[in-house]
Amino acid sequence: MKTVSGLRDQVGSWRAFSRHLHDLIELARLDDESLRADLEKEIAALEADLDKRSFAAMLSGPYDDDSALLAIHAGAGGTDSQDWAAMLERMYLRWADARGFKTEILDRTDGEEAGLKSVTIAIDGKYAYGYLRSERGVHRLVRLSPFDAAHRRHTSFALVEILPQVAMDDAEIEISPGDVKMDVFRSSGAGGQNVQKNATAVRLTHIPTGIVVTCQNERSQLQNRENAMRVLRARLLEIQHAEKDQEIAVLRGEYTKAEWGSQIRSYVLHPYQMVKDHRTDYERGNTQSVLDGDLDLFMEAYLRQSAK
Repeated sequence: MKTVSGLRDQVGSWRAFSRHLHDLIELARLDDESLRADLEKEIAALEADLDKRSFAAMLSGPYDDDSALLAIHAGAGGTDSQDWAAMLERMYLRWADARGFKTEILDRTDGEEAGLKSVTIAIDGKYAYGYLRSERGVHRLVRLSPFDAAHRRHTSFALVEILPQVAMDDAEIEISPGDVKMDVFRSSGAGGQNVQKNATAVRLTHIPTGIVVTCQNERSQLQNRENAMRVLRARLLEIQHAEKDQEIAVLRGEYTKAEWGSQIRSYVLHPYQMVKDHRTDYERGNTQSVLDGDLDLFMEAYLRQSAK
């Protein structure tokens, strides 16, 4: 029913577009100069609508119209790396908010001094995964470190994972109850009234693959378990697809490992200001705007290149 509803919306939207186009053609055939200004305005709006539809056609992957799970992990760089991971968290939350997407933090582990070690965020909205899949990979930051007494330039890394939010009844992923080990523990966090007195946090271990998922942001153990299962299913699906993509890439002779040295994007704040995507060579000098969530042009450049 979800698939049928989505297709019905698409067909209805294209039929409305077609009616609008034919109405404009009929008005143009009247050759009435008094209608010229209104016609030009309507044609410009129609062309802009067509550009959006052409771009949306690139979001045609099996899960592109799905919501997404976004995970950020601090990498090499110590406290600077953990602070960088928190900057990325803010960047993606602001991007999601600007698009009207709903966000929910499923799990978050704070850094020792600043920032965070890892965070998992559910981003709910049409085509959230389709846009965000361009962000998968290692992100590199170059800046004067605020945590270095000598104020020297540091390079930090963080890994961004993007997973589709697979429905719980997706037939492609089957998880046997005997393959999952569940541990419960008390949630970590601020003290005082916020500290959890009951063991509500959940850790799931998928025994065949060794994947470990934790969720602790809900006060209910049941809700944390459901969220952890969502993440586990998404990770298992990603492994399946990665194995298929790797096999195809090896056959084509183009497979390369995703390692820390192969960052997808660099954010340079010193000695100059520049954000550059190394896959598309698209770059912007307004780093603050990008860090405030203005990512659409980077995503579109990646999607257009992928479509080619």
